Amino acid sequence: MPKPSASKAAAETGKTRRFISGVVEGFYGRPWTMEQRTELFQREQKWGLNTYLYAPKDDYKHRMYWRDLYSPEEAEKLVALITAAKKNGVDFIYAISPGLDITFSNPKEVATLKRKLDQVSGFGCSSFSLLFDDIETEMCPADKQAFSSFAHAQVAVTNEVFKHLGQPDTFLFCPTDYCAAFCTPNVSQSAYLHTVGENLLPGIDVLWTGPKVVSHHITVESIVEVSSVLKRAPVIWDNIHANDYDPQRIFMGPYKDRPTDLIPKLRGVLTNPNCEYYPNFVAIHTLATWCRSGGGQRDVEMTGDDDDEAGSDPRYSPRRALTLALTDWLQEFLSTDQPGGPRPLNPTHLKKESSDEEPMQTDVGDPVYVPGSGDNPLFTAEPLTLDDLQLLSELFYLPYEHGSTARTMLTELDWLKAHREAVGEAETEMTAEWRSRAKCFDVMCVAVFTMFNRLSNAPNRSILYDLYNYICDIKSGVTLARAYVKQLGGQSRSSGQVMTDDPEPWGFRGGLSGEFQRMLPCHGNRDLFRHPPMTSVYSIRPFCPEDKTEIQKIHMEMQRGEAKAPAAALPALISDGLAGGQLCPSPSCGLVLEDERGVCGYALGLTDATAAALNNQRALPGDFPSMITMQLHPRVTDPAPARRMIGSLLSLMKTSGSRGVFCELRQGDRRMFDFYSKLGSFTTLKMAGLPQDVIAMGTSL
Repeated sequence: MPKPSASKAAAETGKTRRFISGVVEGFYGRPWTMEQRTELFQREQKWGLNTYLYAPKDDYKHRMYWRDLYSPEEAEKLVALITAAKKNGVDFIYAISPGLDITFSNPKEVATLKRKLDQVSGFGCSSFSLLFDDIETEMCPADKQAFSSFAHAQVAVTNEVFKHLGQPDTFLFCPTDYCAAFCTPNVSQSAYLHTVGENLLPGIDVLWTGPKVVSHHITVESIVEVSSVLKRAPVIWDNIHANDYDPQRIFMGPYKDRPTDLIPKLRGVLTNPNCEYYPNFVAIHTLATWCRSGGGQRDVEMTGDDDDEAGSDPRYSPRRALTLALTDWLQEFLSTDQPGGPRPLNPTHLKKESSDEEPMQTDVGDPVYVPGSGDNPLFTAEPLTLDDLQLLSELFYLPYEHGSTARTMLTELDWLKAHREAVGEAETEMTAEWRSRAKCFDVMCVAVFTMFNRLSNAPNRSILYDLYNYICDIKSGVTLARAYVKQLGGQSRSSGQVMTDDPEPWGFRGGLSGEFQRMLPCHGNRDLFRHPPMTSVYSIRPFCPEDKTEIQKIHMEMQRGEAKAPAAALPALISDGLAGGQLCPSPSCGLVLEDERGVCGYALGLTDATAAALNNQRALPGDFPSMITMQLHPRVTDPAPARRMIGSLLSLMKTSGSRGVFCELRQGDRRMFDFYSKLGSFTTLKMAGLPQDVIAMGTSL
């Protein structure tokens, strides 16, 4: 029996829905503990955030075994968690992910889903979310008979569950195409998103990650576009601090590259941060500052100019938000979270009370050891400072950028390596500069070691244990870099031992994954600091008949990569005849890309594609009489030669009299679709007779 409508009642009373702000626990990996979540609610209340979305991917009963009801013991924990959230003014949203194996058209499956959510509703939860992210898009035969598309199936079940729960004030839907990169052919023309926007009930909000899964920038223009398609403002599920995709990275930079002008355009923002709970202090704290900054007035702390932030937001400064967060975090580092932490620097000693009984042997009241004049001095742990935390943040900043100190260290190491010949017998001006910069680099290395030592001795061990693997790793890398620079400068023989051909295991990046990556041609291409560029040498030459065999090989190999079914099941393209050798390119309208291993790409054109189009039952777009096709072997990882080749071909086509060209792509060929889209001149075309799974793109010449 459907429950009374909460959202409808709110609409009738004119109640304004509050801006959703907070945290989503939605990563892959070990979920946070109940104690950590309770502490999170307290922080959210303190910082002005209002929402927690429960969606840990590795909670079996959230995703893999979503049909199973919670046991009495599990129920007790969830009740306590929901109660703690309410106590701190935090809206607890329970999310469930049935998309791995649900049969949408089976009433028993939908009834099971309702039963599960009814159970959670009985725990005191009044906000819910259905997630259909990271699942296969192929429907089962029963669903194909019942629904015209995957989107229709998801929307039908979501609407039914929403009404069953009484149309709660907060109900979130995560689409399978949850970012622009997943939309075919793009956001504005996505059939999936249009179906969601037109059919999802208006009281249901939609989650969206931005241009990509992990978005570098989220612009107002992009949100306006997706809002128009969805017919509602989205809730951003922000993965900018997520690290579940790489166990070697953690992110402690500020929330940034999202203008506060977004806030009026959004329903809300939830950060899906690092898997490790305690290092998320910065991510959540700076998000809270960002949310407050969008309220029409600047935070007092945010006033003033940011000289180091070009195009800075007048309401929000990431640099200052980071300083505020680190200042607060320092206090938590310095508080002892458990017994047995490091000794205080000046412990007070209690006097022993007289007793006839033999006292237990403890350190309380033991005499203080005072070293003699010739003894080693006592080790004293230096207290952690704000500068140490600033350095920590800059070394583990954000997915798309290093912090300023990390960039400086990489730049200096690169310069010292490139100019190592300056260190010789004769003392020159360049030699003096080299030694001066080497000294500065050494100072930065020492600062990293000092930070490591102070962190290692910080009283709050829980934070330290979440960070320990990462700070050990960076210390190891900096140690090797420092030793290398000293070896170049001839300052230390012993330090050069780590650069030998037979190093200790700690002297190199180990593990099978590292060895796999070093064998790949693209390894290093996505480093945030790239110098010199990691590219091969390519040459472009005119096509000749002898190239047909190699072109056919590339064509067939790429078809096999596209096909999830046999190649015969792929929709036919007009250009298949060109690449397959049945059609010859027009004179002077064919190019071949070569590397050291031979032919690795091609670009072919027909100045008049009328006959070829008729043979494939197509009608040419009026302003685009010519056709091109281009393909690259997977080993070509650098887009630059491909851009040069397509630019040359378009120039040749124009010289041959063409006024416009088009190309056809299968929807599964995301690589070439992204390539043409990023050129900027190609747009999607409407073309009569085009198969359902084929996209046409064109450009005027």
